[in-house]
Amino acid sequence: MIHIQQLTFQYNTASAPIHFSDWQLPQGEQALILGASGSGKTTLLHLLGGLLNPQKGQLVVGDKDLSQLKGAQLDTYRGRNIGLVFQKPHLVNALTLEQNLLLAQYMAGLKQDKKKVEEVLSSLGLVPRKKALVHTLSLGEAQRAAIARAVLNKPKVILADEPTSSLDDENCGKVLHILQQQAQAHQATLIIATHDKRVKDIIPTHYMM
Repeated sequence: MIHIQQLTFQYNTASAPIHFSDWQLPQGEQALILGASGSGKTTLLHLLGGLLNPQKGQLVVGDKDLSQLKGAQLDTYRGRNIGLVFQKPHLVNALTLEQNLLLAQYMAGLKQDKKKVEEVLSSLGLVPRKKALVHTLSLGEAQRAAIARAVLNKPKVILADEPTSSLDDENCGKVLHILQQQAQAHQATLIIATHDKRVKDIIPTHYMM
């Protein structure tokens, strides 16, 4: 689930604070964060992902108030409970696809489980590419690889930042279908930050910036 209340963030003293409207999203639901470029969509997504710390307010993701977690405790919770899909895949180029997913398990303090990696890759049609270095993946394969990494540890929440902004209509639909399918398979809450109008009709619940 997601619950934010009286949430405020400020990048520095020279910038104006960003105040976020109170919001609650039940576990397993799907929603979009909508707004123009620069409105704070990515900031909110990074707060929800534990990549930024709020100045004030309550921020519950899954079953934890992230504002109360610090350092390694926050890193561990994020690795095990929050799946992040960035605009760029941010995979380790020197490793194979399989090794990238095993690394995600290791960084979350979990047992490296090749069988589980195989299952996730199979669900996304990536088993034939598991031994490929990630820099050899096509754009579509790299996006699916990023989704595989995000769902590997069965997170409570999946957060995606502008996953369709550079895609044509056909691939936009495919990526959204994969995200929704994977979220449902893992009973995860799915939140997508976007300004892509094509996505509005597919996911009807919106949080406006």
